[in-house]
Amino acid sequence: MGFWSAVLLPLVLCLLLFIGFFNKSDELKSLPGIMLWLRFAGVILGVMGSLLLPMLIIFIAYSVNSIEHKADTWKTLFSLPISKPAVYAAKYFYAFFLVLLCLALFVVFTLGFGNLLSVIKPGLKFNEYNIAGTLSQLYFKLFLSSLGILSIQFLLSLLFRDFLKPMGIGFICTITGVILAANNWKYAYLIPYSHPMLGLKALQQQKEAHAGTMPQITVDMLTKDTWVSLAVALTVFIIGYFIILKKSVK
Repeated sequence: MGFWSAVLLPLVLCLLLFIGFFNKSDELKSLPGIMLWLRFAGVILGVMGSLLLPMLIIFIAYSVNSIEHKADTWKTLFSLPISKPAVYAAKYFYAFFLVLLCLALFVVFTLGFGNLLSVIKPGLKFNEYNIAGTLSQLYFKLFLSSLGILSIQFLLSLLFRDFLKPMGIGFICTITGVILAANNWKYAYLIPYSHPMLGLKALQQQKEAHAGTMPQITVDMLTKDTWVSLAVALTVFIIGYFIILKKSVK
C-alpha cells in the first residue's frame, strides 16, 4: 500500500491538473511559458508543502511496519539470521526510498503532462520555457525538508501497534506546523512539521517580490530549516536504532 500510494498519488494529482488546464486552455493562452509552468507546478507544490506530503509520510512510515504489527511477526522476523539494526535500517531506507520515489514521480509527471499540453493544445506555450532543473531542485528541497518528519513518524510506527496513535500525533503536529509557518513565527524552523511549507514559502515570497515582472526562480537548497530537518532525521534515526536493540519480542 505504501508503494502504490507513492506511485498513484503523483499520477492522479498531475492527471487531474492536466484535465483542468486542458478545459481552461482558452483562458490560459495569453500567458508566457514560465507563468504557465508556475501555475501548473505551483498548484501541486502548494498542496504538497502545506498538508499532503506530511500526511503521505505518516501513511508510508506506518505501512512499512504495519504487517509485523498486524500479524505479530516481530519475533519471527528477529529470529532470522539478520541483526535487529539491519532490519531497522532496511525498513527505514525503504520508507526513505518511497518518499524519494513519490517526489521524483511528481517531477516526471508534472513535466510530462505539461509538455503534453503544449502538443495537444499548441496555444499553451509550455514548450517556451524549460523548468526541469528548477522543478527538480524544488522537489529535492521538499524531500530534504521532509526527512525530519519521516524519522519521527517511522519511530512512532515502531512504538505503536495501531494506526491511530502515530496518525493522530502526526496530524496534530502537521496542523500546528502549518499554522506556525503560515503565521511567520520566527522559531517555526525548529518544528520539523513546518519545514515543507517553509521551504516553499520562501519561493512564494520570491515570486511576490517579482510581481509585475518576469520572475527569476532561484532555489536556496540548504536553508536553516533544511539543516534542522537533516539534524532531526539523523538524531531520531539513532534513537530508533537503540530502541530497536532493546525491543522485546517475548
